[in-house]
Amino acid sequence: MFTQRLSVLQAVVMGIALILVLFPVFWLLMTAIKPPTDWNASPAIWIPSRPTLINFQTLFDPDAIREYGVGGVSQSATAAVIGSVFASSLATFISVAVGLFSAIGISRYSKGSRAAPLIILSGRMFPPAAIAVPFVIIFSTVGLIDSYAGLIAVYVAVTLPFAAWMLKSFVDDLPREIEEAAMLDGKSRIQAHLTVTVPLIKGGLFSTTMLVFILNWSEFMFALVLSYSNIHTIPVQLAKYVTATAGTLYGVQAALAVLAMLPLLVGGLLIRSHLARGMTFGAIKQ
Repeated sequence: MFTQRLSVLQAVVMGIALILVLFPVFWLLMTAIKPPTDWNASPAIWIPSRPTLINFQTLFDPDAIREYGVGGVSQSATAAVIGSVFASSLATFISVAVGLFSAIGISRYSKGSRAAPLIILSGRMFPPAAIAVPFVIIFSTVGLIDSYAGLIAVYVAVTLPFAAWMLKSFVDDLPREIEEAAMLDGKSRIQAHLTVTVPLIKGGLFSTTMLVFILNWSEFMFALVLSYSNIHTIPVQLAKYVTATAGTLYGVQAALAVLAMLPLLVGGLLIRSHLARGMTFGAIKQ
C-alpha cells in the first residue's frame, strides 16, 4: 500500500513538474500564432480561434503586419538568423577543438600545473556584465568592435573554459593503456588521440558541443554591447521588437523565439543517444 501511494505521489509530482516546464513553451507557441488583437487580450486567450502565420511572415517582411494596423517593425530578422548561425557555429567549433586538445594535454601530460583546470574554469566565474566593458575598450582599440571576428573571439573566450573542463573529465575516465597500446602499434601521440581517444569519448564530445552551442546561441550581453550596425544576432533582434505605437510586439518576438528553438531541438534529437551517454559518462566510478 505504501509503495502504491508513493507511486501515485511520484506521478502527481512528475505531472506538476511537466506542466511547469512545458507551459512556457505552450504559451510561446500559442502567442506565435496569435493575431495582434489577441496579444494583450483580457482575459487571456489561451488558444487563438483565428491562428495566423503573420508573426512569422513579419520576421522576414516587416511590412506584413501593417494589415493589422501595427507598424514600427523596421528590420528583417534574416540578418540576425544568419549572424547567429555563423557566429555560434564557428565559435563552438573553435571552443570545442581547442578545449579538446587542452583537456588531453592537462589529463594525459599534466601540462600547466595541478591548478590548471581550476584556473581555466575561473574564466566562467565572472558574470558577463563584469567583463563586457573591458572587452569593449580593448576591441575599440584594436578595431574589432562591431565585427563578427570580435564577437566570435568573445564567445570562444567565454565558452572555452567550460569546454576544456568538461572534456577533461571524459578523458580522465579513459584508461591510459588504450592510448599506449595504440602508440606501441606505431601510431604517434596525435594519431593515438585522434583515432583512439576521440572516438571513445564521442558521447562526451557531442554533449559538450551541444551545450557550448546553446551558450553561444543564446548569448545576449556581449552581442548587445559589441554590436552597432554590422552585427546581428537573434537575442539582440528579440529586444528590437518594441515600438512607440504598438508597444512590445509579443507575437513577433514569440515567432522568432520559436525559430530560435528549432536548431536546438533538431540538434538534440539527432544526437540524443550520444547526448544521454555523454551527460552520464563517468558518473559511476569503477
